Amino acid sequence: MSVPQRSHNGPVPDADPIYADALQLRMARALAQQAALTAAVEDMRVTRSLTVADDEHDPEGSTVSLDQARDAALLHRVESTLTELAAAQQRLEEGSYGVCELCGHQIPTERLLARPEARLCVPCSVRAAAVAG
Repeated sequence: MSVPQRSHNGPVPDADPIYADALQLRMARALAQQAALTAAVEDMRVTRSLTVADDEHDPEGSTVSLDQARDAALLHRVESTLTELAAAQQRLEEGSYGVCELCGHQIPTERLLARPEARLCVPCSVRAAAVAG
């Protein structure tokens, strides 16, 4: 697939369908992950409600609790990603997609195809992560 090149002066107009497709694909994957994790969390909740759980004395209790916490954390992360993807879709519709929210430079095509929900270019993302700790 040939991807139109972007410059620092603005987005390439015919690239929008490529980014829309990338967003749609990422959204579909995230929705599938959300469904699977929601089912896993619910199955674990039902299973644990049917048994008398004594995590302190049950050799598998801590593992089950860890699995439940992991699935809940992964579900939260996927839901955050879905929120970011919806915001990226909105930016695409408004014409501001692909512009770094901190420095105003264009986000490279490769980054947008890898992380369609990206709001920041790589240098700004690194700086933001360093500040966040």
